Amino acid sequence: MATPQIVQSNELAEYVARVFREQMPFNKMLGLQISQFDGEGVEVRLPWHDGLMGNPLQKILHGGVTAAILDTVGGLMAILHMVRDMQDLSMEDFQRRLGRMGTIDMRVDYLRPGKGKEFIATASVLRKGSRVAVCRMELHNEEGEHIAFGTGTYMVG
Repeated sequence: MATPQIVQSNELAEYVARVFREQMPFNKMLGLQISQFDGEGVEVRLPWHDGLMGNPLQKILHGGVTAAILDTVGGLMAILHMVRDMQDLSMEDFQRRLGRMGTIDMRVDYLRPGKGKEFIATASVLRKGSRVAVCRMELHNEEGEHIAFGTGTYMVG
């Protein structure tokens, strides 16, 4: 029986980014782009296209899309912090743990209509325990206007 190969946290982070980019059909359908996923933080971008429209009269971002991008960036941030704490873990063990992670609860506050050519979501960790992480997420347009913020609770352990 072969011994599982231990992987580094940067390899795990690259794997997570690849899964979110390439293997999650909903993220692909929306057009979500992970523009940062490293020791500095997480950033997800979403270029405008008419399929994201929630109000055709005003041509603004659908509220569900706003919630989805906030949930995605919050989940990525929670995973990034969990990955930082992992040591001596095989890819197989990590994949098993990743499969059990998910959103427990999320609140979104919509601050203004989602108008713009591109939307940028960022997140930070408010608190992380061994099983649960709480993140704060923000969504801005390309001009820096604050569209929405959210608080998400994620199962990470």
